[in-house]
Amino acid sequence: MIKPKYQTNKGKIFHGNSIELLSNQLKEELKGKVNLIITSPPFPLNNKKQYGNEKGEEYKEWFIKLAPIFSDLLTDDGSLVIEIGNAWEPERPVQSLLHLECLLGMVKHPEANLRLIQEFICYNPSKLPSPAQWVTVNRLRTVDSYTHVWWIAKDDFPKADNSKVLRPYSKSMMQLLKRQSYNSGKRPSEHKISEEGFLKDNGGSIAHNFFEMEALDEKRDVRLPHSVLSFSNTNSNDYFLKTCRTKGISPHPARMSGGLVNFFIQFLTEEGDLLLDPFAGSNTTGYCAEKLNRKWVSFEVKEDYINQAIIRLSNPNLKPPSKHL
Repeated sequence: MIKPKYQTNKGKIFHGNSIELLSNQLKEELKGKVNLIITSPPFPLNNKKQYGNEKGEEYKEWFIKLAPIFSDLLTDDGSLVIEIGNAWEPERPVQSLLHLECLLGMVKHPEANLRLIQEFICYNPSKLPSPAQWVTVNRLRTVDSYTHVWWIAKDDFPKADNSKVLRPYSKSMMQLLKRQSYNSGKRPSEHKISEEGFLKDNGGSIAHNFFEMEALDEKRDVRLPHSVLSFSNTNSNDYFLKTCRTKGISPHPARMSGGLVNFFIQFLTEEGDLLLDPFAGSNTTGYCAEKLNRKWVSFEVKEDYINQAIIRLSNPNLKPPSKHL
């Protein structure tokens, strides 16, 4: 049996091809036990990146084959969350349908019994202009500034609780709660607003499926759930970046947002549940799982990125200390 490259009291990371390992050596150990698979697989880019990625039809075939493997790993009420960017046709200013074909292929796979529960959009205005040829060189297209996040499951009612990921109330809602009155009655849309429907303080408003990682409008507060902001607005990740700089290491270029991972962990799992990331990179998923008291298993094919994951998990804020194997 393959041994993990590194582990903590809550989780372990394996070095190798996750799909091969999960189809063979680790299949029975994890089958039906994973509460949440959350990952950002290599995007279907036209140019090969250092973190590895397939292209075109090869990518689609590879992606769709993941469906029955992931389905077997999940508990009956478990979820699969995948972040993926847009693709473009090679040497053409035309957006590819590849990512949509991948989604359809996955949820329609006859051996997987999966369905799309909800799509989320993660907007990041700090992304570099892409595709560069058609945005900054020829000036024919606008900046591709968001990624898709697909929430997929085996059942129509996977474990989920949106009360765990509430957004802060708006200023107007806070004022309404304070004065305990508002204009009720029938709206032009024919919706009937009850007299007391908005008077109860639930601790925050229900989260949206649009993540504004930076403010669209500087004059307006970004009302992301605390689970997102708690990662983004603290120094919890500075240890990793500072250590990488000190050691002269270039951090993984496509790290998944820790705030995004936090959100779905708290939304879709409970303490003690098992998370899995088959394409871990520097292991943001494992780090967030440690902070939120979940068990985790990660896989990474490149040893350099496992070394970065070890740096991340060596953060002194994570207790008890981790160990090499």
